[in-house]
Amino acid sequence: MEKTLIILKPDAIQRTLVGEIIKRLERKGLKLIGIKMSRLDDTVLRAHYAHIVDKPFYKDIESFMQSAPVVIMAWEGYECVDSVRLLVGSTNPRIADAGTIRGDLASGNGRNLIHASDSKENGQTEVNRFFEPKDLFSYDRNDTPDVYSPEERK
Repeated sequence: MEKTLIILKPDAIQRTLVGEIIKRLERKGLKLIGIKMSRLDDTVLRAHYAHIVDKPFYKDIESFMQSAPVVIMAWEGYECVDSVRLLVGSTNPRIADAGTIRGDLASGNGRNLIHASDSKENGQTEVNRFFEPKDLFSYDRNDTPDVYSPEERK
């Protein structure tokens, strides 16, 4: 099964939206396999945002991501990266579709509640960046046969 990383950003914590966001992911049929609360240091943030660390807006992102704790989660499911990206919505909440997490719950472009891995490869890399193997759990959800066809469960 595919894995993806979700980070609930400081605005999700401050606005008490953690439960609402987790509920949406669970209702999609995805399986939570790791969760922790953390404060992100400069080294982890630079590694995680290496693709934008040279951009003029990076310092604001770094400051924002360190303004409060974050909730870091690993999720698993069939084609879960794409499923999560659809649930999360556009990076800019003002153009995110209604029904998505950002479309329904966020307003500001720099304060968009949630990070989600953008590819299967990045999902695995990001999960490995934030979780040790011992912190990820393998188990069967009782509703798996109702969520996935036999071919998707392999």
